[in-house]
Amino acid sequence: MTDSKTHSYKTPPYLVKGDTVAITCPAKKLPHNINDAVKLLESWGLKVILGETVNASWNQFAGTDELRASDIQQFLNNPEVKAIFAARGGYGTIRIIDKLDFNSFKEQPKWIIGFSDITVLHSHIQALYQTESIHGQMPLTIPDGSKPSLESLRKALFNEPLEYHYTSEIPNKNGQAKGVLIGGNLTLMVMMAGSTSEQDYTDKILFLEDVGEYLYSLDRMMWNLKRAGKLDNLKGLIVGSFTEMKDNDIPFGQNAEEIILSHVAEYNYPVCFNFPAGHINDNQALILGRKVKMTVQNKEVNLIYTNF
Repeated sequence: MTDSKTHSYKTPPYLVKGDTVAITCPAKKLPHNINDAVKLLESWGLKVILGETVNASWNQFAGTDELRASDIQQFLNNPEVKAIFAARGGYGTIRIIDKLDFNSFKEQPKWIIGFSDITVLHSHIQALYQTESIHGQMPLTIPDGSKPSLESLRKALFNEPLEYHYTSEIPNKNGQAKGVLIGGNLTLMVMMAGSTSEQDYTDKILFLEDVGEYLYSLDRMMWNLKRAGKLDNLKGLIVGSFTEMKDNDIPFGQNAEEIILSHVAEYNYPVCFNFPAGHINDNQALILGRKVKMTVQNKEVNLIYTNF
């Protein structure tokens, strides 16, 4: 794997007005149209192409594995398409990741945007091709997305200044750190373990979020990361939203933040909670694979992109 201390990740060309972008469904099928998202992207001056999967259905998926793979493949190969938006998450990207050919993408990188199940794509292209991507709102979530979250996505795509400052609701672990930002959905990060899509966590700043998991399952996944040595050599940890968490009849006894903190309390790197990203309306865009500097002082958190 590429050593982030000596190599920079590639940045796909930023968007300009008049560029063509594509929307595809690599996972679960859409429950309704995405007209609002198309209108928003068009208002940014972009031309929007819809993949066949946007209207396809096969069981819970947006078409068969073969259709979903070929749909995103055509956009990976098309030099006119400057960015690929995953219409939604759900489940299914892991079923097609090994069917995809990234040779064209490697020669001509383009932005891939999404979150949740799309963590598979993020992890894959960062592990194998050291290319930046965007963890942010998707067409399905755009109608409910906060204005700041949608604006952060536009800024990330069009290379406008983007930084984050917020006040956490709960105490953090103080400190300052610099490193390449990786991560996404915790469940999917764990699912990448042992595969070609698994990233090197060493000297990285790790972002994690999740939704709808049992608290004991969260604890189990954190134990997996810890026992595999993934938490040992981080530079910092950013904890986003852990929403709709579930518990058993016999309570686990800790909430999500307490569980995560218990696994990283022994380390010296900074840890911040309540970062505005994940399965929430205010899902701020994060450029994964980009070098960042995080500063945590009590409940105040700053995150900026840097060229250290």
